[in-house]
Amino acid sequence: MRKQPEKSFLLMLKNPGSKNLYDIPKGHIEFGEDEVSCALRELSEETGIFAENIDLDTNFRYTDTYITKYKRFNGEKVEKTVVVFLGWLKQEVNLKLTEHSGYQWVDWNPPHLIQEKTINPLLSQLERYLLA
Repeated sequence: MRKQPEKSFLLMLKNPGSKNLYDIPKGHIEFGEDEVSCALRELSEETGIFAENIDLDTNFRYTDTYITKYKRFNGEKVEKTVVVFLGWLKQEVNLKLTEHSGYQWVDWNPPHLIQEKTINPLLSQLERYLLA
């Protein structure tokens, strides 16, 4: 998220033909990584935003577990768990996308109705956290 020029959050535009149009930076834990290290690595790899560019608030931790078809396993159904932390951008950075076709900064103005199963529940939990 960023506070300037307005409070907003970053959504990545997936490649055309994708079932869900928007996503957030995420990926898989590599051997020897913890969740926070993985999140910071994936953020930098997918956006060019490095750990030193953000203030990480690990008090916010959103998890979602779901079943999906997984390309790495020939479309076999697997259980995935996504863990999301809150990072506040310290200053503007030039994004360098590697896995997405575009991005959008979305003004923070809850409730957000973007994706019913993935993005909306994350933003609802984040709204409750920020109001606490």
